[in-house]
Amino acid sequence: MKNDQNHNNRRDFIKKSSLLALGTSSFLAFSNTSSFLPLNPPEGINIMGPKAGYTPQIGTLVSMLDWMRMVILLPVEGMSSKDLDYLVDDKANSIGAMLWHLAATERFYQIHTFEGKKWGDWSKEDNEKWGTAMGLGDKAREEIKGNDLEFYLDKLKSVRANTLEELKNRDDDWLMAVDEEWPWGPTNNYCKWFHVCEHESNHNGQFKFIKSRLPSA
Repeated sequence: MKNDQNHNNRRDFIKKSSLLALGTSSFLAFSNTSSFLPLNPPEGINIMGPKAGYTPQIGTLVSMLDWMRMVILLPVEGMSSKDLDYLVDDKANSIGAMLWHLAATERFYQIHTFEGKKWGDWSKEDNEKWGTAMGLGDKAREEIKGNDLEFYLDKLKSVRANTLEELKNRDDDWLMAVDEEWPWGPTNNYCKWFHVCEHESNHNGQFKFIKSRLPSA
């Protein structure tokens, strides 16, 4: 009888301890997310869904684009030109080059989806302005450096402002329109623009990694 009571006591202790550990870890996991978000986020930024001025599905896409843009800029806040130019090794891309790359990617998707041009059918002006950043690699390592953070932010802001204005002039039927010839297979404009969003997410991880390797870190 005593052994049974001891067994029950141990079982209750383990159960309570597990629940406490789970609760504590869940709280810590949730509380740690605050370090990845600004102290004063823009009003409504954490609400995904329709937005005023856009059709319902386009508004939902805009809410995702806005949220991801906020997140990718947090790791680079306050970076110096030296930080933005830093290369982890001779095959790496700098944070500065990747910021320009993100603006270039969005610009080329604008040309393709808003202007109806085939991928790669860029004007000489757009190719000269965005081509090196789009391709990254050796040429970008050689040419994209010595700029301050505001230089890159201006490019991102300018391109995004154009995206938002263009999206206001389109509807959900346009967003859902399928391109049967896209290299990935049949793809709609929603998927193309969601790729612009998740592409920023990919580079966000690189920004954080490079930041952790900065000599001043």
